[in-house]
Amino acid sequence: MANAVLDAPSAQRFSLEALLELAQVASHSLDTVRSDMLEPHPRKTPPVFTGAQVARLAGVEPKQMTYLAKRGDLPSGSHEANGARRMFTLAEARQYVSRLSKIPKRPAGAPGATIAIVNFKGGSTKTTTAFNLAQGLTLRGRRVLICDLDPQASSTTLTGLLPAAEVMEDQTAAPLFIPPLSEAPKDLRYAVQRTYWDGLDIIPAAPALFGAEIFLPIHSRDPDIAWWDMLNRAITPLREDYDVIIFDTAPALSYLAVNAVIASDGLIMPVPPETLDFASSVAFWNLLSETLGALASGRRYHKDFAFMRVLLSKVDSKLASSLVRDWIIKTYGPYMLPVEIPKSPAGSLSAIKFGTVYDLGKYSGGVSADTYGRIRDAFDKFVEMIDQSVQALVWKVAAE
Repeated sequence: MANAVLDAPSAQRFSLEALLELAQVASHSLDTVRSDMLEPHPRKTPPVFTGAQVARLAGVEPKQMTYLAKRGDLPSGSHEANGARRMFTLAEARQYVSRLSKIPKRPAGAPGATIAIVNFKGGSTKTTTAFNLAQGLTLRGRRVLICDLDPQASSTTLTGLLPAAEVMEDQTAAPLFIPPLSEAPKDLRYAVQRTYWDGLDIIPAAPALFGAEIFLPIHSRDPDIAWWDMLNRAITPLREDYDVIIFDTAPALSYLAVNAVIASDGLIMPVPPETLDFASSVAFWNLLSETLGALASGRRYHKDFAFMRVLLSKVDSKLASSLVRDWIIKTYGPYMLPVEIPKSPAGSLSAIKFGTVYDLGKYSGGVSADTYGRIRDAFDKFVEMIDQSVQALVWKVAAE
């Protein structure tokens, strides 16, 4: 009789050929899943907005929308099939926000703010936080760029792209780090792509981006190369083009993640109130302090940040007073954001559909209006607080 253990799939050898075959099969499966989820259109589309929703975004009374839409100097929108309501595209809604909102604009001459979303542990909602922050900021009139620095390319996937099949190495940040550096691009404009979401562009990632983690350690051995500052130099010209640039990093303090941290004005760490997530957050700060301390002690580079914020994510309301949550709040004290992102079916539903809470636009598909409202309100408050930090601490805009 055959040995049951040896016959089990988990005991099979995993050769390079098998790995390549699995990668191809998995990519095909993901393409099929995405097509099924996004039917009838293979690409994502943003939600449309009612007049009342646009009014709330722009900070005007809903009754003003009919007048403003008819006046002629702002988009008139279009009526639903039954003619009952006037609807506006995302681009039209952003025009109203840009024209009417009292949210301070980026001051003339002020560079765009750069923010890194960081954490050691996967599953900490790092990409969800980054992408929702980006979308939320566009709804406040900002022009935003996401720079995906994770070879897993989750942010890139959220734009509707298939990283392994549709993003080549030379469309990512990888060419910045590939020798010879004399022939490397001088800035990252070459990699910027528009997305389905008005006001949001992306520098995509792909598995090939992992090559940067091979070459950066090699560069670190050359005393004439400031390996930690390579991304910062390449992103600086884009600060003129965008109000906010968000780095979505891999769940590790990799060479790329260090580059993102050095290039950032602010850091945001989402932390679910779980023991392993809390422990990982502590480990991240310890290793980061050692890394930046080593650079500073060697008089090679000194880094300060305009702000650092810790966001409680995936908070279960039934366990809101959990011991781990209290530890996190006590540990991070003044760095804690006074808002928590609830664990919610709305977040799960949007993830299944390769989307976000802002993609949903409203409650749908098994998510009640109350549930959707809670998580959307939480993200709106989070976005507003980060925007205020950017205004006050990066752009130095005085509070009214």
